[in-house]
Amino acid sequence: MKARRNKKQVPSFRKLLKTSKVKLENKLKNKQFKQQSTLKKYRKEQRKLRQAVKDAVSKKPIPLEDPKEKRPGKRIKREEEEEEEALPLDMMDEDDLQLMKDLGQRASFLTRDLSSSDPVHAKKRKHEHIIEKYEKIPRTLQTAPEKELIQLLPIKDKSGIIPQTREKPVIDSNQDEEDQEEVELEEEVIEDPIRELTLEEHVIDRKKKLQEKKMHIATLASAILSDPESNIKKLKELRSMLMEQDPDVAVTVRKLVIVSLMELFKDITPSYKIRPLTEAEKSTKIRKETQKLREFEEGLVSQYKFYLENLEQMVKDWKQRKLKKSNVVSLKAYKGLAEVAVKSLCELLVALPHFNFHNNIIVLIVPLMNDVSKLISEMCCEAVKKLFKQDKVGQASLGVIKVISGFVKGRNYEVRPEMLKTFLCLRIKEIEVKKDTEDINKPKKFMTFKEKRKTLSRMQRKWKKAEEKLERELREAEASESTEKKLKLHTETLNIVFVTYFRILKKAQRSPLLPAVLEGLAKFAHLINVEFFDDLLVVLHTLIESGDLSYQESLHCVQTAFHILSGQGDVLNIDPMKFYTHLYKTLFKLHAGATNEGVEIVLQCLDVMLTKRRKQVSQQRALAFIKRLCTLALHVLPNSSIGILATNRILMHTFPKTDLLLDNESQGSGVFLPELDEPEYCNAQNTALWELHALRRHYHPIVQKFAAHLMAGAPSEGSEALKPELSRRSAAELFETYSMAAMTFNPPVESSNSERKDKVLQRDSFLDEDLNQLIKRHCNEVATHLPLDFTKYLESSPQ
Repeated sequence: MKARRNKKQVPSFRKLLKTSKVKLENKLKNKQFKQQSTLKKYRKEQRKLRQAVKDAVSKKPIPLEDPKEKRPGKRIKREEEEEEEALPLDMMDEDDLQLMKDLGQRASFLTRDLSSSDPVHAKKRKHEHIIEKYEKIPRTLQTAPEKELIQLLPIKDKSGIIPQTREKPVIDSNQDEEDQEEVELEEEVIEDPIRELTLEEHVIDRKKKLQEKKMHIATLASAILSDPESNIKKLKELRSMLMEQDPDVAVTVRKLVIVSLMELFKDITPSYKIRPLTEAEKSTKIRKETQKLREFEEGLVSQYKFYLENLEQMVKDWKQRKLKKSNVVSLKAYKGLAEVAVKSLCELLVALPHFNFHNNIIVLIVPLMNDVSKLISEMCCEAVKKLFKQDKVGQASLGVIKVISGFVKGRNYEVRPEMLKTFLCLRIKEIEVKKDTEDINKPKKFMTFKEKRKTLSRMQRKWKKAEEKLERELREAEASESTEKKLKLHTETLNIVFVTYFRILKKAQRSPLLPAVLEGLAKFAHLINVEFFDDLLVVLHTLIESGDLSYQESLHCVQTAFHILSGQGDVLNIDPMKFYTHLYKTLFKLHAGATNEGVEIVLQCLDVMLTKRRKQVSQQRALAFIKRLCTLALHVLPNSSIGILATNRILMHTFPKTDLLLDNESQGSGVFLPELDEPEYCNAQNTALWELHALRRHYHPIVQKFAAHLMAGAPSEGSEALKPELSRRSAAELFETYSMAAMTFNPPVESSNSERKDKVLQRDSFLDEDLNQLIKRHCNEVATHLPLDFTKYLESSPQ
C-alpha cells in the first residue's frame, strides 16, 4: 500500500520569503494572547472555586450576581487579598483536593438563588428585572451571633442597586473587663505627668540649647578654616544644621548657619572656576596630593551648589507663604529667614564673581530687585551697584545687564526705577570703535633672527634673547586681561544698555522709568554713535513738547540733550536753541519748598549749557540767564540761593562783558521784557541786578557774602573776594554742603556772649515811677467780694 500523503504541504522557501514580517509578528502576538487568556480563565475558575468553598463554610448569604456598581479598583484589591489568603493547591492533601473539586462542581448550587428557576449557566440579559431578583434574596439566614447582619435600605443609582448591610455589635463582657483593666493601667502610668516648665525656665533652657548649637557651629567652622582640604566633609555636617528641627532654636540656628556658611565659602573658595573632570582625566593615574585636591574641589562645588539651593528654597517658601508639614518654623519667621538668605546671596554675588554658579545667583537676585519688600529690593540693588563698581574687566557686569534687560522687557517695562538706576554705576569710559580696532592694544612685536643679525652684535643678540624670554614669562605670570577683551565686553554691555533705553523711549514714554533712562543717556551720551544723535534729539524735543512729562523729567531731557552735544556731537552743526528756551521759560517752576526738587539738575544743566559751551552762547543769552537766576534766588531756600549765586559768579567770569548789569545805565535800544520767554530778545542789557541789594540783607550769612561779592564785580582778590572754601567749590557742591535737610541751620548760629546778660535791664526800669507806685498799691489792696445784682441795671435801662 502507498503511504498516505500529507495533505498539508510544507511551504516552499519562496512562499516564506513572500510572507511579510508583519504577518509573522501578528501570528506570534495572537499565540501569546491566547496563552494569556487561557491562563486568566484558569485563574478565574480557581478563584471561583475557592470563593465557593469559603462561602459554604462560613454560610454567608451573598447574591448570585455580582452587582454592577462594584468598582473595578475595589474588586481587584479584593481578588488580590483573597489570593493571598487562600492556600495554593499544590500544598493540599490529595483527599482535600478531591473534596474541593467535588464542591466546585456543586458551587452553582451553593451560590444560587433557590427561588429562581433560571438555568445555572444562563447568561445575563440586558432587560433583567434587578429589583425583583433583589427582593427574592432571603433577608436573614442562620448565622453566628457574633456576625449577625442588619439589612439596611439599598441605594439605587444609574448602574443598579447597591445592597447595604451592617454587622450587629455584640457586647462581650470579657472585652469590657479587659478595657477596664487597660484604663486602670493607663491611670496608674499617668500618675506622674511631665512637669510643665515656667516661662523663666523655658528661656533658660532655650539659652542653654542655643549656646550648645553656637559652640557646635564654631567648632565645625574653625576646623574647616584650619584645614579645608582635610575637613571638607564637615561642610556637609554644618549644612545639615539648616534643617534644625528643635522649634525653640530652629530659626536662630538656621540664620547663624546661613551666615557662617557664607563666610566660609568666601574664605575657602579658590580664585579660579572649578570645571568638571573629563573621562580621560578620571581614568589617568595621579599622585595622592593631586587626588586630594580633586576631592576637595568636587566636595566644595557640590556643597556650594546644595547651599545655594537651600537659600533659594527659603526665598521660595517665603514667597509662597505655605506652612511646611514639619511645622518647626512659623509663617512669621519665614520673612526673617528669607532676608538673611537674600543678604547671603548678595554677599556671594559681590565676593565670588569668578566662581561656579555665579550666573545662577544673578538669576535669583535680579527678580528680587523688583520685590514688593523695600528692604529686599534695596539690598539687591545695592549689591548690583557694588558689583558694577568693582568689576574692572566687565564679565560679571555683562551677565547682570543681560538678565536685567530681559527681565525689564518681560515685565513690559513695569519695574522699579531703581533697577535701571544701577546702570549708572557701570565702569565704562571707552568702547571699541570700528575704525580704531587695529590701533587698540597692538601686540608687541619681537625682532626676527635676520633683523638681529643685521643690527646687533653677538653679545647684544644674546642679551636680547634673554630679555625677550623674561618678558614673555612676566606676561604669563601677570595673567591680566587684555585691553582688547575688556573693550569688547564693555562694548557689548553698553549696546544692551542702549537697547533697553531706546525701547523705553519708543514704547513706554509715560513710564516712571523715563527719568532713570534720561539720566543714563546723559551719562553715557559721549559713547553713543553719532549716527543716532539727530533722531535722539528729535525724540527728546518731542517728549518735552508733548506735555506728558513732569518738570523734573523735562529737566532730564534737557540735560541729556546737552550731554550728547558736548561729547562727539560737538562737531555737529546743531543749534539747540529750543532747549535753551525751554529751560529759561521753566526756571520759575522750580520747587521753592523744603524738597528743593530739580535745583540740582538745573545747576548741572546750566553748567553744561552755558559754561562748557561758552563759544556757542551769545552775550544776550548769558545776560538773560544771569538776570533770571538772580530773580529766582530771592524765592528759594538758602542752599538753593547759594548754588544759583555761585553759578552767576562762574557766568560773570566766563562772560566778562556781563558786568554791565551792575550799572544803572541802559545799553542800546529797547526795554527789558521779563515776561518774554525768548532769552535772545528780552533786552536783558537794559536792566540791572537790583536783586543783589535785597540778597545782601538776607538772614543767611553765606548768601550775604555771595551777594556782596557779586555786587563788587566778583573779584578774585581784595576785601570782597570769597574765601577758598567757597570759591573753589562748584555750585552743586555748595548746594549739598549748605542743605538744611537735617532741620538745622547751616552754618550753626553762634551763641550769644554772657556779658550781655548782665546789661539786660529789669522790668521796672522800663516803666514810669508814678505808674510803678500805682501798680504796687493796686496789688496790695485786699480784694472785696460784693454781690452782683444785674436787675437794677435792667430796670433803669431805657425801654
